[in-house]
Amino acid sequence: MGKRACGEPPRTLTAKKGPGLHRVSGAFSAKTHAGNLTIVKTVFFYHGISMTLADFERWYRLRYRRTSSAFTTGALILSDLLGVMFSFGAGFFWVNLYDLGLINFKSFVTYWPYLPVFILIFQISNLYPGISLAPAEELRHLSIASIMAHGGIIFSRYIEDQEFDAISVAFIISCLFSTFILLFCRSMMHALLRKTKLGGIPAVIYGGGSLGRLIVDHLLQSERLGYVPVLILDDTQEGDAYQCIPIIHDTRIGPEIVKRFNIRMAIVAMPELDQNALTDLLNYSVAAFRYNVLIPDFFNVTNIWMTIRDFDGILGFVSTNRLKMPWNWAIKRFMDIGIVILGGLLLLPLFLVIALLVKISSPGPVLYGHTRLGLQGVPFKAYKFRSMVIDADQRLQALLASDPKMQEEWEARHKLKNDPRVTRIGQFLRRTSLDEFPQLLNILKGEMSLVGPRPIVQDEAQKYGEDFGRIFSVKPGLSGLWQVSGRSDTDYAERVAFDTYYLQSWSVWLDMWVLYKTLGAVIRGKGAY
Repeated sequence: MGKRACGEPPRTLTAKKGPGLHRVSGAFSAKTHAGNLTIVKTVFFYHGISMTLADFERWYRLRYRRTSSAFTTGALILSDLLGVMFSFGAGFFWVNLYDLGLINFKSFVTYWPYLPVFILIFQISNLYPGISLAPAEELRHLSIASIMAHGGIIFSRYIEDQEFDAISVAFIISCLFSTFILLFCRSMMHALLRKTKLGGIPAVIYGGGSLGRLIVDHLLQSERLGYVPVLILDDTQEGDAYQCIPIIHDTRIGPEIVKRFNIRMAIVAMPELDQNALTDLLNYSVAAFRYNVLIPDFFNVTNIWMTIRDFDGILGFVSTNRLKMPWNWAIKRFMDIGIVILGGLLLLPLFLVIALLVKISSPGPVLYGHTRLGLQGVPFKAYKFRSMVIDADQRLQALLASDPKMQEEWEARHKLKNDPRVTRIGQFLRRTSLDEFPQLLNILKGEMSLVGPRPIVQDEAQKYGEDFGRIFSVKPGLSGLWQVSGRSDTDYAERVAFDTYYLQSWSVWLDMWVLYKTLGAVIRGKGAY
């Protein structure tokens, strides 16, 4: 059976037709064979007619049985238990590697009684059920909670034994590894829950306009947000479904939905409503849900650390531009230097091998310095391992003059996906982003940071328009949000959006999360060319 648009009935169904209407009267059962497993799906299709609550009930009951976060919470607890034990193992492994006589590596499994301490502290830190936590916020909670738990273990052992032994050192090393191990385990669990469709909490979306549909898109695409849109309520928008999510044209039925289906979350995305209409909607329909979120209509403010303050009964949103604070610049610089020195020493043998391969693969220097714009638009030489032939600029001009499609691609992104100037070893370096590692020298010189906006050439500056001065009020980065979110596949509008989010939401935790994602993007080679 070929692909079919959502809501389109299969040919084998018997349909009742009326003037201008087409409604499927039955159900369609499709068998999908995956190995020895046979899955039977029963789907009701509606086309050209507004869905009623009775219709929605049949549609909903076939798909969803859980409305609470208990299963998602249990899955995250399991991933955290595994992550903590892996961290223990890492700590004991490194101490054992240093001196086999200091510690028995396999003995780390005997410390499982400490696991409930971690889960309790994680619960206090609001890491469960972990729904709609921003990645940087989740990383911050994980880091602080893990330090508290490990610190408690080490302190209690010292009080009991009156000595600081090899096991305590192992727990210190475990603490250093734990944040990223826990984050990795959680990422794998989120991906598993999404793939198996076992996770997620049903949510009703108020609003079928552009904002409501944008929310639906993000919820369906994200592995981490944790909410699954099951129904759209809107009084004015046309259509009976969006992204296979039913639309009911009655925003007053919130209490009835809660009563029938026990759905606990509502997301309101109706910026077109005036104040009185929105107040009535919140008080008489949305209030029936245990939890609700109101999406504001100001996308230019993307500060994840924003809080609400009460001005004598008037609520205001409070945000802070953390990169305007001198001590945060100092913290960011200290983190850059520390990671670059430590990482550079560990990766030095790899860099020497790459330099040798570049030298013998084609004539020319090992490093290539390209003029880029940095802080406040000041130009500097950004270093890379040379990945192109030495006359790349001349070949580019000839190539663009002879190929209109290449010219169009270059003007759009200032990159070519199939660039004939790239050497064989250069293709590997670009796919893995290893060609950019000499920019660690730029970071040491203070021209770049580990995380920040992408350094651009002069010709790209005009594409940023009025946003250029704001975005490059910070140092460009070796990596950044847009690189790990789409890398070379993003257009300039998306880059500006990512960089704006980064500037408004900066924290040490956001930088750490970007570095964590950068490692995954480099390994996968996604979008790098």
